[in-house]
Amino acid sequence: MKKNRLTKLAILAVASGAGGLLVSPGSTAPAPKGKGPDLVFVGTYTTKTASKGIYALRFDERSGRITSVGVAGESVDPSFVAVDASGKYLYAVNEVGNYAGSKSGAVRAYAIDRASGKLALLNEVASGGADPCYASFDKTGKYLLVANYTGGSVSVFPIGADGKLRAASAIEQHEGHSVVEKRQEGPHAHWIATSPDNRYAVSVDLGIDEVVVDKFDASRGTLSPNDPPFARVEAGAGPRHLAFSPNEKFAYVTNELGSTVTVFAFDAASGTFEAKQTIGTLPTDFNGPNDTAEIAVHPSGKFLYVSNRGRDSIAVFGIDTKAGILSSIGDFLTRGKTPRNFAIDPSGHFLLVANQESNDIEVFRIDVSSGELAFTGERVEVPAPVDITFAGAN
Repeated sequence: MKKNRLTKLAILAVASGAGGLLVSPGSTAPAPKGKGPDLVFVGTYTTKTASKGIYALRFDERSGRITSVGVAGESVDPSFVAVDASGKYLYAVNEVGNYAGSKSGAVRAYAIDRASGKLALLNEVASGGADPCYASFDKTGKYLLVANYTGGSVSVFPIGADGKLRAASAIEQHEGHSVVEKRQEGPHAHWIATSPDNRYAVSVDLGIDEVVVDKFDASRGTLSPNDPPFARVEAGAGPRHLAFSPNEKFAYVTNELGSTVTVFAFDAASGTFEAKQTIGTLPTDFNGPNDTAEIAVHPSGKFLYVSNRGRDSIAVFGIDTKAGILSSIGDFLTRGKTPRNFAIDPSGHFLLVANQESNDIEVFRIDVSSGELAFTGERVEVPAPVDITFAGAN
């Protein structure tokens, strides 16, 4: 969602390697040698900003160096982008409330020129609801799943062999509301993906405080309610995004309005979620307004990362890999304002943060033994960055 309740915070100025830390970094392991710089795409907001659309970057996982390629493709509010497993196609939502005269956003398919980083538009379709804000692929790569925030719905789109999007094979409208009047007056789907085994489509709805679970038919791209059809978080928590653990036994939900994380045990056989823990993302002495945004589990399965907008930090947690329970490791300032999204590079040694309101992306090294973050000294300017997606090396 575009609106953020923020106060102006002083950002700690640190030397390269200090990372804006509120805890001391441990030793860092060298990143593995890569085949070449990764191509990275950045979704942005263009309304009332200097952004022109989707931007391309190059990232070297050996050194952590990041460089700008420039505008990859012009578009209106392409806030979230996703690249398919082949690296040939990119899909982007247009987070708008009116498309072709209907209360819908749009989803675009692009072909990627990997040499130049430029995008060629293939086609676009209505998203099935206003303000689409998230997109992901099912595990076969044959379908794109989209969450429509204002519309409170989720959609499934078949992907053709030519990379183009077909008409939606499923659109599901969420219903209900919750206790925060201004933010939860109705459903607000914010995230959707299939379960690790591709049997279920799981969506997170901020407006109704639910993790919605549907059976997913990968042969037809259809959705049908699971039994039970949802799991709840605490009333007013406002769930936003979810991350599964690598062992597929646990799921972690960041609650935007409550600045918390809810830990669920996940039963893959039944598609059910059982709440095990809720833990805060903020230091105990922080009293300002805050909304969480992104959540991700480190590839090792040992650490969990959550972005705080308002505190302007990344909260880091250790994971008990057997029980799934979290323990706080530290709170790391992002050196910018409003860390909307972040992404861990494929090597697992770097974390890139998109600071939406300070128009920059900062690169942090991950200590793979402790999970702590340290600023590398690398940053690049991108107007109103919202989402960071790695497209792999050439």
